[in-house]
Amino acid sequence: MKYGKRLRDEIERTLPEWKVQFLCYKGLKNQLRMINPRLARGRRMYNDRSRSATGRYLDVNNNTRERTGFTRLLDSELNKVNAFYFDKEEDYIIRLKELQLRAGNLECNAEKLQVQQDILNFHAEMVLLLQYSVLNLTGLIKIVKKHNKRTGTSFQFSSMPRIMQQPLFSTDLLCKLMRGCETMLDGLFLPKEP
Repeated sequence: MKYGKRLRDEIERTLPEWKVQFLCYKGLKNQLRMINPRLARGRRMYNDRSRSATGRYLDVNNNTRERTGFTRLLDSELNKVNAFYFDKEEDYIIRLKELQLRAGNLECNAEKLQVQQDILNFHAEMVLLLQYSVLNLTGLIKIVKKHNKRTGTSFQFSSMPRIMQQPLFSTDLLCKLMRGCETMLDGLFLPKEP
């Protein structure tokens, strides 16, 4: 099964409400198809003598425009995904603090059970955000590999270190929040001993 179809199935199965927030893999793939593969793979595909200099110039110029379009779309998609992830992370920080306050001010067992359930649901939502991050990173890697294969060149990812440091791909804060939930659950489920 192709990656695009697997991605679509995975999104529909686990994260349908976040569907529009994922990297638009299909759109990027369509933009990539517009790059002329004959020019991209080099001169070995056809004889240069059979083409006029003007024709080669126009093809190279169009190919450059299509590559720029792909790069712009990729950058736009990464910004969209990153903004969504960052917003969710900020929301989770606030929600964790609220849950910590609720867990610290429990008065009855019914309230304790409700807080435990809310913490479990919150933790599950953070696991889904982690999955969101992994799926988008996988999509990014796959589309860059397709670009490199189609063009015969290495994608100029001079911004790759910058991309890998974006909130979407540095999940340290999310993992820290998840550990905070687990610690709260341990405190609520385990009996307090002197």
